[in-house]
Amino acid sequence: MKVIIISKRMWIGILACLILLGLGLVMYFSTQDASSEPTAPTMASIDAYELNAIPVMSRQVPVYRVSRDDKVIALTIDAAWSADKTPFILDTLDKYGIKATFFLCGVWVKAYPDMVKEIAVRGHEIGNHSLTHPHMNRMSAEEIKKEIYALDDEIERLTGSCTKLFRAPFGEYNDTVVSTVRDTGHEIVQWNIDTVDWKEGRTPETILNAVLPKLAPGSIILSHNNGYGIETYLPQLIEKAQSEGYRFVTISELLPEGERSVDNNGLCKPAG
Repeated sequence: MKVIIISKRMWIGILACLILLGLGLVMYFSTQDASSEPTAPTMASIDAYELNAIPVMSRQVPVYRVSRDDKVIALTIDAAWSADKTPFILDTLDKYGIKATFFLCGVWVKAYPDMVKEIAVRGHEIGNHSLTHPHMNRMSAEEIKKEIYALDDEIERLTGSCTKLFRAPFGEYNDTVVSTVRDTGHEIVQWNIDTVDWKEGRTPETILNAVLPKLAPGSIILSHNNGYGIETYLPQLIEKAQSEGYRFVTISELLPEGERSVDNNGLCKPAG
């Protein structure tokens, strides 16, 4: 019987081949995993605030718009700073007989408790916009929950009701933010039409020209309670939308009843 003697040099060669084979397998399977989860394209030229508002290909995505056959849309108003324009907004909404969804930040709630009560008394929906307006995609699940629950306690104390909706500060989110928010029993809501009225220099005409052509059933519009030009553009936006047959509802009224799903583009529709 022929005996094969493996020298030390041969052992080193065999070991090197095994290592290369193992590295090749790791690289192959890593490539397979990466291709199965598409990521958002790089858009460095887009303003950081607007970039955060664009739906990304992720396992967990907030609601950006709702699948509807009827011409219903939702006006949402974020409040995190001053309140001098809020009475005008409330009076305008009353004038046109519509209800909006206000996403309130904790610092605003503490600064203007009477205004929070007035929003509720007027029949508008109140959503949670975090206690301190932090960058939540840098936070743990436990920290996120503390932000939401602490603000809910304050809103319930003032209005008698907790919130069911949440909007992330700066429009920022990741899988942890979305899944954690939903674990608290809130739906996380973004928008598909942005007035960008937080940006100085945006005229009412610029805002209307950007918003009105995008109106479609199930749209969610973002405004701010201290937005530039809101005293001019808001009445015109409402009148134009209503003249085209659109009806304004709250986010809760816009969302499908019962179980629902949200696709990678943020389109919310009934589950199944």
